[in-house]
Amino acid sequence: MATITAKDGTQLYYNDWGQGPPVVFSHGWPLSADAFEDQMFFLALRGYRCIAHDRRGHGRSSQTWKGNDLDTYADDLAALVETLDLKSAIHVGHSTGGGEVARYIGRHGSRRVAKAVLIGAIPPLMLKTPTNPGGLPIEAFDQLRAAVQADRSQFFKDLSLPFYGYNRPGAKVSEGVRSAFWLQGMMAGFPAAYFCIKAFSETDLTADLKKIDVPTLILHGDDDQVVPIGAAAMLSSKLVKNAALKIYPGAPHGMCTTLKDQVNADLLSFIRD
Repeated sequence: MATITAKDGTQLYYNDWGQGPPVVFSHGWPLSADAFEDQMFFLALRGYRCIAHDRRGHGRSSQTWKGNDLDTYADDLAALVETLDLKSAIHVGHSTGGGEVARYIGRHGSRRVAKAVLIGAIPPLMLKTPTNPGGLPIEAFDQLRAAVQADRSQFFKDLSLPFYGYNRPGAKVSEGVRSAFWLQGMMAGFPAAYFCIKAFSETDLTADLKKIDVPTLILHGDDDQVVPIGAAAMLSSKLVKNAALKIYPGAPHGMCTTLKDQVNADLLSFIRD
């Protein structure tokens, strides 16, 4: 397996497909690099080098107890980029991965970054606070933590329904997609499955978004039941300088899978632009 070693000794697994300009993918919780396989294969066939790592504690990377926070996730991403000596990379982040990309640029700058794409991403802040009234109440995230502790296997099976919009009337449900989601979720270590909830819900990425100084594309479904668009993309698009916002009508959180052809086309167009 291809791995790099983070500064604290954590082993980070990564996929590295194709040749050409680098496109780096940061996945969401509780998934792995495999969540981006549709985008990576599509772009690799079209002359791009596609790289995606399993976040620490997820997938095939070390199941760490410590470091399940956005600062460490961003530093791990920086370690990947620097170890592989990637330059002028396009960074694509989905959900928590979008927060990882924002914090990476906020902490490490854009010296090695050409463009950024945030898909169904968590920034600027998911939690409801006095200054972020459109966020979700802390009780929603407490329920996630309780569900992970109670029966995370069943919880991940259940979560796959709203994640892909399969709970909507007339939805064409793929049991294969649901099984793949469950498998990736169960590959995540229990500590990461639990502690990452605090990371993605309570981390304020407002300042990081304001530091993004590369062309940025923001994609979000207006029927995202996991990261509601109002407190996410609608705000992020105003905080990132000259960001382009594209709303997918009726699209769910997992639109990289359910609407992969459209997402792939939009990514290719933005990368080539």
